[in-house]
Amino acid sequence: MFSILLVLLIIVSVFMTGLILLQKSEGSGISGSSASSMLGGMLTGAAAGNFLTRLTAWLAVIFFILCAALALVASNMNNAAQQSDLRNEIVTQEVADAPMSEAPSTETPAEPVKTETK
Repeated sequence: MFSILLVLLIIVSVFMTGLILLQKSEGSGISGSSASSMLGGMLTGAAAGNFLTRLTAWLAVIFFILCAALALVASNMNNAAQQSDLRNEIVTQEVADAPMSEAPSTETPAEPVKTETK
């Protein structure tokens, strides 16, 4: 689960970085005058800017959700490992602290003293 979320986070990060670099800044970017040539005349400059802004916002929301999910999964994995270690330590202490039951004696019991009765 952690690996899947991490891969998704990396993919979203790369796409979001690309979109941010494509946006208009000081007269350049895809939303500028070259929008019609880059997108095949599909979008005008303003429409491309709005589309990129909205898409960047959605990717940012997905990015933060993935970050929160990764933090939650990582903390649960860490807690589970700590609980497992704690259980093992408790069991080890209980075994060590348990009173040793008396082992049966290997000595043969003494024979009772015979008294002579007359």
